[in-house]
Parts: sequence; C-alpha cells; structure tokens
Amino acid sequence: MSEKIQPEKLQRKLGARHLNMIAIGGSIGTGLFLASGSTIANAGPGGALLAYALIGVMIYFLMTSLGELATHNPTSGAFFTYGSRYVEDGFGFALGWNYWYNWAITVAFELVAVQLIMKFWFPDLPGFYWSAIFLVVIFAINAMTVKGFGESEFWFSMVKVVAIVAFIIIGFSMIIKIMMTPGVATFGNWTYKDAPFVGGLQAMIGVAMIAGFSFQGTEMVGVAAGESKDPKKTIPLAIKQIFWRILLFYIVCIFIIGTLISYDDPRLLQAASSGDIALSPFTLLYEKVGFAFAASLMNAVILTAILSAGNSGMYSSTRMLFDMAREGRAPKWFSKLDKRGVPMHALYATTAVAALCFLTTFIGEQAVFNWLLNMSGMCGFIVWLGIAISHYRFRKGYLAQGHRLEDLAYRAKFFPFAPWFAFILCSIIILGQNYQAILGGKIDWVGLLSTYISIPLFLVIWLGYKWKHKTKLVSYQEMNIQPDQD
Repeated sequence: MSEKIQPEKLQRKLGARHLNMIAIGGSIGTGLFLASGSTIANAGPGGALLAYALIGVMIYFLMTSLGELATHNPTSGAFFTYGSRYVEDGFGFALGWNYWYNWAITVAFELVAVQLIMKFWFPDLPGFYWSAIFLVVIFAINAMTVKGFGESEFWFSMVKVVAIVAFIIIGFSMIIKIMMTPGVATFGNWTYKDAPFVGGLQAMIGVAMIAGFSFQGTEMVGVAAGESKDPKKTIPLAIKQIFWRILLFYIVCIFIIGTLISYDDPRLLQAASSGDIALSPFTLLYEKVGFAFAASLMNAVILTAILSAGNSGMYSSTRMLFDMAREGRAPKWFSKLDKRGVPMHALYATTAVAALCFLTTFIGEQAVFNWLLNMSGMCGFIVWLGIAISHYRFRKGYLAQGHRLEDLAYRAKFFPFAPWFAFILCSIIILGQNYQAILGGKIDWVGLLSTYISIPLFLVIWLGYKWKHKTKLVSYQEMNIQPDQD
C-alpha cells in the first residue's frame, strides 16, 4: 500500500457563498450587537450614522482595491504578499505579522466577550470556563477541512443575518407606528437636546474607530482567496455582495436604534462598557415592543455571532501564518500541512495567542476586554493602510511594465482617488484616536499605550527587518506583478 503524500498547497474548496459568509461572519459581531449603542451615546444618532457611512465608503474603496489584487494573484498570504511585492519586503513582512496577531488577538477579544455575556445566565460561574469551551469549539472547527470550516461559517453567519433582518423589520414597524404607542414623535430623538450631532469632531473620530473595528473582517475575502474555487469569478462577485450587505446592515441598524432610542439613554453607554446583553440596543428595542424573552434570545444570537467572528479570525490568522512560513518569513514548521490540507502547526500557534483571554483570571474581564479591543482596532487600520498603499503601487507598476488595464480580471474603480482617500482617512483616524491624552495638561501614558501600542510594534518589526536585510522600496520596473502559479 502506497503511503499518503502530504499536500503541498491549500485546497481550493471555498465557493462564492462561503466567501460571502466568511467576510460577513468576521465583520458582524460584538461591534454591531454591543458597541453600536455606545456610538450613538457618544456622537448622537447623526454623528454615529455619518461615521459609519464614511467608514463604509472607505471600506468600499478598500474592498475594490483588494478585489483587484486578489483576483490578479489569489493567495492566502494576501496583504503580506502584496506588501512585499509591490511596496517593500520589510513592509510586507511587518504587515503579515500585524495581520496574524491582529486576528489572533481578536479571537482572544471575542472569547473575553463570551465571559461578559455568559454572566447574564451564570453570574457566579468563573468566566474562565466559558472561554475554554468556546476556544475548544473554535479550534475543532478550524481543524476540519477547509470545506467543513466554510460550511460551519456559512450557517453561523446565517443565524446573524436572520437576526438582523428580523431586527430591521421590527424596527421599521415601530417607526411607522405598527408596533409602537401612537403619539410618540417618530423622529424626535434626532432633534432631542444636542442631537443629531453630539460631542463634536472628537466624538466623531472616536466613533469612527469603533465603526472601523465593527467593519473589520470584510478583508478576510483576500485571505480566503487562496482556497477559493475559480477566484477570478468568485472574488469579484463576493466583493460586491459583501460590501453592500454589510453596509446595509450597519447603516440601517444604526438609523433604527438612533430613531427609537434616545442618545442620552444611560443604558446605551452602559451596555458597551459592561458587556451586559440585557442592555444591548437590540434588546432595548425588543423591550419597547414587549418581547419579554428578548434578552435571552439576543444572548443566544450574540453568542453565535462571537463564535462566528472568532471562527473567521482563527481561520484568517492561521492561513496568514502558514503563508508567511511558506515564503520563509516565519519558522518553516508553521508551513506544514496535514493530509487534509490543514496547516495544523499554524493553528496551534494562533490558538496559543487566543489563550490570552485567560488573563482575565488575573487582571479582570473589563481591563483585558478594553486592551484587546484597542490593540485589534488599531491593527485593523494598519492592514487597511497596507491595502491602499499596495494597490496604488501595483496599478502603477502594472502600467509601467506595459500591461493594459483591460487585461485585469477585475479592475477597481475611482483610481487613484480611492486608495488615496482610504489612506488619508485611515491616517486621520489612527493619529486622532486619543489625541486628548497628549493635549491635556498631564499626559495619560496608560491611555496612550493602550491606544497606540500596535503602531510602535508594527514599526519595530518593519524597520528591524529593513535594517537586517537592507531592503529597499520596490521600483515599478522591477516589481513582480506575475501571479503565483497554482
């Protein structure tokens, strides 16, 4: 009997519907179900809606940029590969590691959120146990074949989509007075006190970071491209559908919450800071309708959302580490695939980082929750900056080497405005996120560290690699724009 040969490449078994749900599953989680309340409380309904709309436009530009890159060269290395080839080797190296620990940390963040939410049902049971159970489940799902992972993520995400659609239907029914007490001004919360805009520019920038964190995960389609069937067809289709569906969910939900719940309702801000699902804006709206079981129902939905987001994050970070190892930018041990085509060694390493959730045993859930949220949010914006820069330079190099835009399988619109807009907006949000910690009379070093720690970490990795290997900016004429051979 011949010995089974270990596969050398990932298996292309993800269809268009899997790509759709992987991105939706990664981006619809606690950011929408919990943090949406604090955005309205901090910036008012108009400020929150404008911030989400602005970030949504930026995401559209980034997704089209990623679509052009991923259809031309579909690889699980995605941002690491594009940054190395089209910008500078050290930049791609730092971008890859940034993306890996970004989503590994996000998995830990979601597991801490599990502890906060499970207190609703089991207030006296240590959260450590819930994180352990969810971590085992997420690990087991990712240890399956990629097709098994894709199917599980499809159904997890479907639960969230159904819950949001139900919320939208109920919300609009309340707005048009079908399910709400007559006599209440329909849009009174948009003109109440300082509404619709509250807190000025500072509040808008802070909300933009939360909105950005909420949208993170849409770029997972770039990583999943390495295991997708017929990527030149499935990726452009997924890019278009993902953006409009997610933007619709977020914008419509923010509008409904802002219309039906006053921005100064203390329970909105309390929900995001305490993790109490009974105070989620979704639950508050259901209470207005008179659904007594709303809290328990939303508890189950949000647990599914967390499992889905953690599942997608584990997948993306594992594939990124595998691809970096395959290219010699991480220990070769992580590039090993088992007989089913799953990078188990990379999965072990990612799971180890996700186990940071157990720090809550020593520090406390809320402190760990806030630190992981800040680190993950900033890492995500760094990835988006990398996408904008990589696409801009790829397009320039593609044309400089005599190629025609008509030959691209997918061509991003609004170039060069789109990547420049995304780059500038990302930079403003990153730099302005916690400027008050510096401008105040006394510098808040703890606040600065928790907000900006990801930036110096990225720069140390980039500049350290650049200094060691003497790397330089890739010229347009020498740029390797040929896609990898499958």
